Amino acid sequence: MLAILAIDQGTTNSKAVLVSEKGEVLGRGSAAVGISYPKPGWVEQEPNRLYTSVCEAIEVCLKAVPDVTIAAVAISNQRESVTVWDAETGEALGPVLSWQCRRTAPDCERLLVEGHLGRVQALTGLPLDPMFPGSKFRWLLDRVPNGRPVRLGTIDSWLVHCMSGGRRHVCDASNAARSQLFDLEEQTWSMELGEIFGVDTALLPEVLDSSADFGTTKGLQGVPDGTPIRAAIGDSHAALFGHGAFKPGDGKITFGTGSSVMTTLPRFIAPRNGVTTTVAWRIDGTPTFAFEGNILVSAASLPWMAGILGLADVAALIDLAETAEAGGPGFVPAFVGLGAPYWNSNARALFSQINFSTTRAQMARSVTDSIAFQAHDVIAAMRAQSGGELGALYVDGGPSQNRFLMQCVSNLVEHAVIQCEAPEASAVGAAYLAGLSLGLWRDLEVIAAIPRSTQIIDPEPVDRAALLNTWNDAVARSTSRQTMAKGE
Repeated sequence: MLAILAIDQGTTNSKAVLVSEKGEVLGRGSAAVGISYPKPGWVEQEPNRLYTSVCEAIEVCLKAVPDVTIAAVAISNQRESVTVWDAETGEALGPVLSWQCRRTAPDCERLLVEGHLGRVQALTGLPLDPMFPGSKFRWLLDRVPNGRPVRLGTIDSWLVHCMSGGRRHVCDASNAARSQLFDLEEQTWSMELGEIFGVDTALLPEVLDSSADFGTTKGLQGVPDGTPIRAAIGDSHAALFGHGAFKPGDGKITFGTGSSVMTTLPRFIAPRNGVTTTVAWRIDGTPTFAFEGNILVSAASLPWMAGILGLADVAALIDLAETAEAGGPGFVPAFVGLGAPYWNSNARALFSQINFSTTRAQMARSVTDSIAFQAHDVIAAMRAQSGGELGALYVDGGPSQNRFLMQCVSNLVEHAVIQCEAPEASAVGAAYLAGLSLGLWRDLEVIAAIPRSTQIIDPEPVDRAALLNTWNDAVARSTSRQTMAKGE
């Protein structure tokens, strides 16, 4: 049986999925990555462990489906996480700085003071925030031993390097578009941006289409040498593609450690209202653009709260939350600041409007509801900017499988959400791009027509105004902490 081996390298786990010519998931495997927090606000991973976790996931996946011929390898990956390695030996020369890492916040503040925000946004569609890699690349370079030949890269480029036996230094346009060093309109690395961030763009990978020839495998356990690597794309972009969200206005929300809200655009539209503009994917040299809002902490707050309340697991937390009516205290999960649409590195997590009658169930509900409130804020910002109608809205990622959580999202955004039974949207999207490169699927219309198992969740009537008043009050308190501290 012919299949595409798709890798979804995420923040906490690496997954491997076998996708058939019919778009069916034949087998899957996963392995934990590991993540560390050496200082407050610092989040990093070990590059070799990251790649080893991919190999472990592949091994589990292939054992589940032994009688398969791998036509190609496809990659989707966590975005805005970057690393550095020796160009000759392949030795990792630093950690993976996670997309969650805030260690370069002072550098971003300096660039803001120097007046670079307008130019950076105009060229990249991104704000000056430590989530994005420009300042992280500089941090890594400053700690490389003198004299070492260096390669800088996003996670797709690191994986291709490892999978190809060090023969290729390439990435795709969607990952490049999240780097703060890529000119969206010119579709190339920008020397001007390199000067702003202090990064030599010659150290960066060659930028390819998302569906392209990324080389062939060498030494990838379980995969024959010479197997083509035919797709690479950021995980959020891959999910959008996997859903077949090809019409302008179609969108998706990927729920995970953080969340990504993305809607397809008819053309490049300069960003405002706290959302970013990005390359959704690039095929045959032509980019498709999208709005995106990055939420820094989403489902990551659930196990934290389960532990605070002494509950066995996240499932128990959600069960408890379901017993409480909406409209209790407010909770803002700004553990590492707030992302879209606020982009406030100094915001802090807090509960608001707690009193002696507040119950454990209400506390649990305020945490689960924060997932929906953050999605609402990003969707509202996108609607305000695009002026167009929101089309089909898909949801994916682990939390999307929970009906209660997704009903809350639908209620707040006042729009039906399409719940997909298969949670591997990112891996499947990458597989579709690889199949497009191989000619297994002729075009986007054929991919859009592939059957998908979905369930539509329509919004229910709620007192949105009252709920949003409590949420907005909590956000105002969270983001005013810096001002209050200065006033003291």
